[in-house]
Amino acid sequence: MRLSVKVAISVTSVALFFVLWQTAAAQQWVDPLLLPSLIDIGQTAQELAIDGYRQVPLWQNIAVSMARSLSAFTCAILLGVPVGLMMGMSETLTAVLNPFVQFLRPLPKIALIPLAVVWLGIGEASKFFLIFIATFLSVIVGAQAAVERLGRSHIRVAQTLGASRRQIFLRVVLPNTLPDLFTTVRLSVGIGWTSLIAAEMVAANSGLGWMVINASSYLRTDIVMIGILLLGGIGYLLDLLLLGMQRWLVPWAGREG
Repeated sequence: MRLSVKVAISVTSVALFFVLWQTAAAQQWVDPLLLPSLIDIGQTAQELAIDGYRQVPLWQNIAVSMARSLSAFTCAILLGVPVGLMMGMSETLTAVLNPFVQFLRPLPKIALIPLAVVWLGIGEASKFFLIFIATFLSVIVGAQAAVERLGRSHIRVAQTLGASRRQIFLRVVLPNTLPDLFTTVRLSVGIGWTSLIAAEMVAANSGLGWMVINASSYLRTDIVMIGILLLGGIGYLLDLLLLGMQRWLVPWAGREG
């Protein structure tokens, strides 16, 4: 299917969804407290853009959440990719680290909030930790799996030809796992972005997650919806950015032959 056709279908699908939303709200098929109309949400968004929420400008909430997330994503990727690749290359390292990774990875990150507060306090460090750990563990698992899909036979052939471990890593493992690594990073960033809400539950006074949680306690569904739309939209843009980087840096990904 051509790209233009897919884009047209996607745009039509989203437009129909918003039309149905507005119709349901206008006809009061759903209680307005539960589903505000798009017009009401637009007016609230305009007020937030001008006056902010609880004396915090909307742009600041967006910037704070982006700063928290991007710093954690960067550290998680820079540390997680090498660790995962090394685990894929070394059965001994896998045996040492895998029990901890597999124990912590499915653990709900909200359960780590008390420990994060005890260990790191209620400042930015605990928020960074919660987003980082969610992303880091997913990156490790994905990077390790990428090497295992490559197959140890490729590594053994390089060893037979006299390649050093550094040469094997740079010339065999890394180039052949890049497509899978980008997919791993996209999935991991998505998981880390969802952890933003949990992170901003820790004594935050700004950020999109904080705004959503705070507004929900006052039954401001319109502000909650705005926060959700912003969180989803920013997450989608981050994924598109990573997809663009993948197509630029790994143009051979997905091609046969």
